[in-house]
Amino acid sequence: MKNFLEDKTQDGKKISPVLPKGIKNYLIDIDGTICDDIPNEEPERMETANLYPDALDTLNKWYDQGHVIYFFTSRTEEHREVTEKWLNKNGFKYHGMVMGKPRGGNYHWIDNHLVKATRYNGKFTDLIEKNSKIQVFDDES
Repeated sequence: MKNFLEDKTQDGKKISPVLPKGIKNYLIDIDGTICDDIPNEEPERMETANLYPDALDTLNKWYDQGHVIYFFTSRTEEHREVTEKWLNKNGFKYHGMVMGKPRGGNYHWIDNHLVKATRYNGKFTDLIEKNSKIQVFDDES
């Protein structure tokens, strides 16, 4: 993983990293996706949240396959310690966490890198290819 961070142009300037072919950068929500949906207003419940076992198995498999696993959560920095303890206690393998994702859903991510989104609907499995309708920028403007 470290090698792709060292990419440079021919004149020696660093460039934004690109993962090797076939490796994905997974950003995974926590509440309601890998465990019970617990609001930030009830942090005392975070320590005892019920795990979704299929999430643990699938995410650890992806980690073992060399993919990058980050949790991207609406929990705040003050919830980091209890969240890390819960993840470690339950055996999750991961690279890091990004706290403070905006709350409320209906996310629309705009980036200069390819972004693929998968909505969690109750079960983690391997991903499959499927055609879907998406919104893109009008390149004819």
